[in-house]
Amino acid sequence: MLQQILHDMYIDPELLAELSDVQKHILFYKMREEQLRRWREREAWEALAEAEDLRPPKVKRGMWLGAASDKHIQWLLGADGEVWVWIMGEGPGDKPYEEISEELIAEKARLQAQREAEELWRQKEAEITKKFRDALANEKARILAEKWKVETEDRKAAKVLEERIHEEFKRKEEEERKRGEEQIRLQEEQRAKELYWTLKQAQLQSHASEKEEREWEEQLRRSKAADEERSRRAQRARDEYRRHSLRAIQKGTVAGLSSMFRELGQSQEQEARLDHHLPGPGPPPPLAVPVSRTWERPRRPVSREVIVRWFKEEQLPRGAGFERNTKSIAPWFHGIISREDAEDLLENMTEGAFLVRVSEKIWGYTLSYRLQKGFKHFLVDASGDFYSFLGVDPNRHATLTDLIDFHKEEIITVSGGELLQEPCGQRDSPPDYHLLFE
Repeated sequence: MLQQILHDMYIDPELLAELSDVQKHILFYKMREEQLRRWREREAWEALAEAEDLRPPKVKRGMWLGAASDKHIQWLLGADGEVWVWIMGEGPGDKPYEEISEELIAEKARLQAQREAEELWRQKEAEITKKFRDALANEKARILAEKWKVETEDRKAAKVLEERIHEEFKRKEEEERKRGEEQIRLQEEQRAKELYWTLKQAQLQSHASEKEEREWEEQLRRSKAADEERSRRAQRARDEYRRHSLRAIQKGTVAGLSSMFRELGQSQEQEARLDHHLPGPGPPPPLAVPVSRTWERPRRPVSREVIVRWFKEEQLPRGAGFERNTKSIAPWFHGIISREDAEDLLENMTEGAFLVRVSEKIWGYTLSYRLQKGFKHFLVDASGDFYSFLGVDPNRHATLTDLIDFHKEEIITVSGGELLQEPCGQRDSPPDYHLLFE
């Protein structure tokens, strides 16, 4: 996730709001380093290109071409002999600026809604086609199995039945397509209205840009002082991290070995069950039919349904949310709840209480931590084959439980000294994670 942000030099505002102050400082420092690295790389390449005569040196701005060039500029004059000037919106037949702006916003919203509607329709059409193709294939397989049991004189009737069922499924498919098209059309109209008002609000906010320019100069002055303070904090953090590095490496190694031994134990248990069946009499066990995996994870979560599917497809096989080596759900694990709900659960608990909830911003989780006065929220990246805090702790853990157990003994950040002490359990029934385990 951090590498993608540094590659694009952009972070989603909603994701930025989830980061703590320490995470924001580290991310700003990393992005500044990446800007300097790119600038030095480009300057070195241009110097090498000029040295090898690959291209002529750049002409500095503001220099006159002189006598070597005959290029010049001639202004168009009006009837009065003065330079002719035309102001958009004030000429004869010109539309007012507000009307042109409204038309551009409406057209942009309409095109965006149309593209989104086309994409939704392609997905909907693929789902409808697959749904009825699979249903028709299953029905054909059932009819084919029954046809072997009937006599020769009944085969013609079975064929007629198959054709009638085919026509029925075809009619239902057409009805489903029409309902899908109507649904997509309504969504397109609604989306066009939403985009229109969003763009309209963005236009209104742009009028405040002059005030932001004046504030920018003050922020620039403050950022220079903050850079110096961040450099001092980063140096202290590196010194502290070196003191804890040996123990952190040992903890990460133990976590990796525990995952490896658990997988080894499962494979040995399967071999033992296989050896138990081979010597005995009777028919052999049924062959396992491989299940085709159609799940393709989007770049980021787009809905709760997609998040639930991601958890079931990718996280449940890795034992996320369970106690170590058991089938019991960990007391600190929660489902898809908001930041406000998490703070409400931790409100009456002491400092060091924590819970882990499924994130709606990234493919991973959010660890909500109770301070003496207030709360902290740390993003846990689970998009790869490991679990780690985003922008805070470089340690990688094989399972989510390994990460929690590690920080029960080791602090999360040097500046905050956060240590996981008391898990925050469920308060309502059914629990907020019941959709993830259905």
